[in-house]
Amino acid sequence: MKALGRALVTSIVLGSACWASAASSQTLPKCEALRESKISADQIGLPTHGAVITRARMITPAAPAGGGAAGQPYCLVSGEIAPVDPTAPNIDFEVALPTNWNAKALMMGGGGFDGAIPPVDQSFFLKPPATPTPLAQGYVVFADDGGHQAETPPVTTGTLDSAFFGNDEAYRNYLGDALKKTRDAAMAVVVAAYGRAPTKSYFQGGSKGGGEAVMVAARWPQDWDGVIAWYPVRDYVMQFLGFLRSAEALAAPGAYPDLAKRAVLYQAVLEACDGLDGVRDGIISDEKGCRAKFDPATATVHGVPLRCPDGRDTGDACLSDGQIAALKTIESPVTFAFMPEGPRIFPGFNVLTADLGASETSPFSPLVTLLTMGTTPPSFPTGDGNWFGARLTDSYFRFAVAKNSAFNDLSVNLADPGPLTPRIQELAKLDLVTNDLSGFAKHGGKLIIIQGTEDMLVSPRSTEDFVAGLHARLGDASVDRFLRYYEIPGFSHLATTVFNARLDDIAMLDAWVERGDDPAQKAIVADAGHGGRARPLCLYPAWPKYKGTGDPNAASSFVCAQH
Repeated sequence: MKALGRALVTSIVLGSACWASAASSQTLPKCEALRESKISADQIGLPTHGAVITRARMITPAAPAGGGAAGQPYCLVSGEIAPVDPTAPNIDFEVALPTNWNAKALMMGGGGFDGAIPPVDQSFFLKPPATPTPLAQGYVVFADDGGHQAETPPVTTGTLDSAFFGNDEAYRNYLGDALKKTRDAAMAVVVAAYGRAPTKSYFQGGSKGGGEAVMVAARWPQDWDGVIAWYPVRDYVMQFLGFLRSAEALAAPGAYPDLAKRAVLYQAVLEACDGLDGVRDGIISDEKGCRAKFDPATATVHGVPLRCPDGRDTGDACLSDGQIAALKTIESPVTFAFMPEGPRIFPGFNVLTADLGASETSPFSPLVTLLTMGTTPPSFPTGDGNWFGARLTDSYFRFAVAKNSAFNDLSVNLADPGPLTPRIQELAKLDLVTNDLSGFAKHGGKLIIIQGTEDMLVSPRSTEDFVAGLHARLGDASVDRFLRYYEIPGFSHLATTVFNARLDDIAMLDAWVERGDDPAQKAIVADAGHGGRARPLCLYPAWPKYKGTGDPNAASSFVCAQH
């Protein structure tokens, strides 16, 4: 009888009428009943060979070490989605099913080159510390590994394993196909477990996961009621061309500013710009005002020129002409004339106003250093001290563009990539689908995008250009109904030594979707690194300006101002 029972469970196609008895309840049935069940290919909206549940087990979370109640028990379901191409990797995914379900679902995005499943029992790390995890709040939470399994452990924002780029199906999965396949498989699991689909479905991610949030809204708008994109990586080819331009500038002889020089640069920009928002608090809130004012070639530090005498490198107290030129190259826009839709402009980075890992006291400094300029100039072969963007670019050009593991990306002529041009154009065409959010707008979905002004991996200017393009194509009235775009001064990618943003973004999104509670000009963002400091979360292009009176650590002492 046990063998027969197991055979029956194995033969279940998830989402079938066999589970209809659970339709009136949000209480989770037996977790083990899901084990070894299958999801047919026709239940997944993109081509696969179906999926199988490899494991299903009940988990009872322990109480937090610092006190408080333990989270509710949940069923953790693990599965594999089989590719069409037998040489492509599986897509591994997990679904966490809470015993007390709030009838909503949340998909979590990945990071870097993916290769590992984000922990579905945890929060996106930018949450305020006392905020319960989405799973503890009753959300079904699911995620995938991007369609390949990394051979090395995750590094900060994901992995650097990129050999999978050589397989076309694996690359398409990484670009976004895996998101749809996982979503559909997860919905089959949800219906099987609870007897009904979610009433609301949300997506949340940062960096590559932020780009995934925009991707799912553009490609499968009917699947999502709301998405949250923190510093979204999108338009991959342009992203990596921008990285490579920065890497080549820093790799030039004598062009790389070390940490000490970057500290002097940041001191100079603070002296020039910190007070533009009405208070000297270590945050350059009026970034655009600063950019119009600050020039490292003429700036001073404590009254002494930032530029070395005669422009020659004379030590860590100044910047040479070569270093100033490299910074200005990274900061300035560049046109790539060889793109398939005609010339495309990468807008540059806010490198002159950014924290580049110069702090010697902040616990965030090592991470900021890695994500901005590293500790050594970009090189080939790349090294651990190289900037993370340069290391990603090295992998991308070797495996996705040149398909040659020995290729030196620093040898590419960005004015004319020569024999690489057709492949770059081919890859660029795959990126264009994220530009069209008209279907999401018609669906009534809601999108929140959050960007830090100091980000040196995802240029805030690129995100600004994307939002401006939406307004141009769809019209202000349409975009204003579905998009809220915020920039946070002093915030960077994952972390900064200036302003580490913490925000309950899921609560914001859910209130907007469920009750129409517009988050515009209402939200407060806290700083995790400076004793409870807070600021209003201002809709772009506004920025927090000090009123002139009141506690400079309190959000109520600021207004959202524009030029």
